[in-house]
Amino acid sequence: MSEKLQKHRILIVDDAPENIKILGQVLKPYHTVSFATNGENALRIVRSEIPPDLILLDIMMPGLDGYEVCRRLKADRKTRNIPVIFITAMSEVEDETRGLEIGAVDYITKPFSRAIVKARVKTHLELKRHRDMLENLSSLDGLTGIPNRRRFDEFFDSEWHLAIRESTFLSLIMLDIDYFKEFNDEYLHVAGDDCLRKVAKSLSHSVRRPTDFVARYGGEEFAAVLPRTDMSGANRVAETMRGNIKSLSIPHVRSSVMPCVTISAGAATIRPSRNFSSDVLIKGADDALYKAKKGGRNQVRSLDMDIQIERS
Repeated sequence: MSEKLQKHRILIVDDAPENIKILGQVLKPYHTVSFATNGENALRIVRSEIPPDLILLDIMMPGLDGYEVCRRLKADRKTRNIPVIFITAMSEVEDETRGLEIGAVDYITKPFSRAIVKARVKTHLELKRHRDMLENLSSLDGLTGIPNRRRFDEFFDSEWHLAIRESTFLSLIMLDIDYFKEFNDEYLHVAGDDCLRKVAKSLSHSVRRPTDFVARYGGEEFAAVLPRTDMSGANRVAETMRGNIKSLSIPHVRSSVMPCVTISAGAATIRPSRNFSSDVLIKGADDALYKAKKGGRNQVRSLDMDIQIERS
């Protein structure tokens, strides 16, 4: 990986261009730096597909002040773990206490000391790296190395609420290895574990967008969450996954479908609403998966939940 790709992303939020210039000069040799001059733009940048690793946030700004920006970041599951360092001319104890209670990790007071800026940014990026490592370990399936059910539940819940706010489609694919019990009976559990690892790797490589998400749902069942994806897009991804698993050519002499490992997939799509819970999409994908297995396996079945709800 190149040095540029290894750089951390720092967002500087300050309504004074001279402050942005000074901080940029200090940090640009070591990090990828972006900036915003008000709270509204800062929130848009942080909630983008490539959020910053750390935020330097001015307190006194027109519109949304730094305290309010920090409060909103900490209230959002997707942004609450991004460390915020307040940049301020305030030096009273009560001001610092207020910021730390809201969720900031540190303060840097104006006028800036370049050495202190560099040192504190380095310290909090290192702390974040360790926290992320621990979080990732607790979110991964021990056998396959892809996200586990716990992480799926968190991600799915977050994307459900985001889709409500943005009024966008959300698709879910449930996938099951065909006749996996028979596979284990024939080839024993060591081969079964190896099969699960290969299937998990292939499914993960079958999605292309950084926002798409694949997890081990349990046993031989996997799930893929596809934000901003309509029914036709979900079908394409599911068919790609089915074809890629078939292409692995893992022998399976006890399968009634093919002499190799295959999967069945159920895809469901909905435009989420506060009028119903996220369970409706999970049930829809499960129902579609059941139809794929009932219909002969090694196939994809899909369900447009919007149409289903309109008819009910």
